[in-house]
Amino acid sequence: MRLTRRGWTVVAVVLAAVVLSWRFGPRALNAVVVPLVVALLAGVVTVGRTDRPHVVRRPVAEGFIGEQRTVEVTIEADGTAAATVRDVVGNGLSATTAPRADTTLAGEETISYDVRLEARGEHRIGPLSIAVSDMVGLVERRFEYEETTPVVVYPRVRDLGGGPAVDIRTLASVADRHVDEEFDHLREYHRGDPLRDVHWKTAAKQPDDELVVAEYATDGDAGTVTVAAECLTGNDDEMASAAATVATFLLEQGATVAVTVPDGTRPPGSGNAHHRDILQLLAVAEPGELADRTRRDADVLVRTDGDGTTVVVDDREIPFARLRGRDRADGGRRNNRHRTANDGRRDRETDGQPGVTA
Repeated sequence: MRLTRRGWTVVAVVLAAVVLSWRFGPRALNAVVVPLVVALLAGVVTVGRTDRPHVVRRPVAEGFIGEQRTVEVTIEADGTAAATVRDVVGNGLSATTAPRADTTLAGEETISYDVRLEARGEHRIGPLSIAVSDMVGLVERRFEYEETTPVVVYPRVRDLGGGPAVDIRTLASVADRHVDEEFDHLREYHRGDPLRDVHWKTAAKQPDDELVVAEYATDGDAGTVTVAAECLTGNDDEMASAAATVATFLLEQGATVAVTVPDGTRPPGSGNAHHRDILQLLAVAEPGELADRTRRDADVLVRTDGDGTTVVVDDREIPFARLRGRDRADGGRRNNRHRTANDGRRDRETDGQPGVTA
């Protein structure tokens, strides 16, 4: 408990009045000093008897960069007291309305304000403080609440509609594979067939090195696709965005998708809940290198290094910038330094996409 600036002003006035009363007599100043002293003492008693308010934080929904969320805090007080409520907005978020409220606590009250999601990751809102004062504002008592609210911000999901058709078909082809297929027959290799379907032992025996592709009996269901992602530089945001884009695209194709990054994995699955699980994993993915076996077994490998981000399918390297149709005219990779503050804001997220809405 402490005096406010107004409270210290009252103390200064009272002290000055005491000095003046010693020189000119007390009667003329009683009308000023006595009410101020009574108000100050009343404030000390009132604030000192105030119980600690109970605070309940409401969960904040996850979302994509650029979206807004409402933060709600419910405060329960036994008595009535003037209060100033202040909250802390952590890095990666920005308050679009003030995270502060001057109010009178009486029973239950909900304080709310809005924040904008600025950067990928798991961020924090809080801690919160409540400064309770008397009605005149002379004495203040501050209550601190260390509890924070997590806010998960997903990586950007890019639109692949502007990429070259051959690259899109190459990526889409992995969604048509089946993990529980039975061998049916061999046939000649046709341009565009995935290299992983080539039957190399038989092809080695063919004249003129002709390739042979294995055909399998299918049941019409898409098989499991494993997406692995690694980042060898500090540009893990780009790696996470590329992996999220690829996984979302494959889920839209009807595939069952598993995702692995150096610090975590999500098992095969499909549907809205699984899509959110993948985005949650990629929201907090950090730089790192995959194990050789993980890299080798992946159907799709997303790799970010000093040259940019590449999507590898069947040993074919596709620059991610080209895949999303934002590559430079020479077809080279584009580094993060070429991006602007507005880059990607018009890319679709996942709202309205069948089966993958986050």
